[in-house]
Amino acid sequence: MSHSSDGAGTKPDEQRRFRGALAMFATGVAVITAPRGQGAPVGITVASFNSVSLDPPLILFSVDRRCLSLADLCESPRYAVNVLGEAQHELSNRFAKANSGKWDGFEFSTRDCNSHVLLPGALATFECEAYAQHDGGDHVIFVGRVVRHQARHDGRPLIFFGGEYRALDERLIAA
Repeated sequence: MSHSSDGAGTKPDEQRRFRGALAMFATGVAVITAPRGQGAPVGITVASFNSVSLDPPLILFSVDRRCLSLADLCESPRYAVNVLGEAQHELSNRFAKANSGKWDGFEFSTRDCNSHVLLPGALATFECEAYAQHDGGDHVIFVGRVVRHQARHDGRPLIFFGGEYRALDERLIAA
């Protein structure tokens, strides 16, 4: 049975069903990081990351409007997308929390204090300049222009499916 809704004033039970249906789409997991003028950098776990354009190189992700770091991220001229590997579920959990101690005792790299914040061990990183922001209902959609990227090809991605972390099995269908 399928349900449809225009999203305006969606009831909590319909929101749960909608979220459950969305959970049937497996996604990778990424942590968005950005420098902050004062204090620790911004760090937010997302599963809403994808490519937009190759020319120019654009990516997008979305952030819940209730996120405590949203204002800092909206004001940042740069951010990085750190794609997590399957052994980094604890890192995902660390940056999914709403508290201010996400960075306590954690090492990260930057070229300087205003530079992109990169997480060690990420499968891929995309260093971006802020390109656009769009209204996405209860989320803000961020579009970033990729200025530098790197990828490791010796790991496997952290997968989120059905509300749980999963590991990628071997290829099922020959290319």
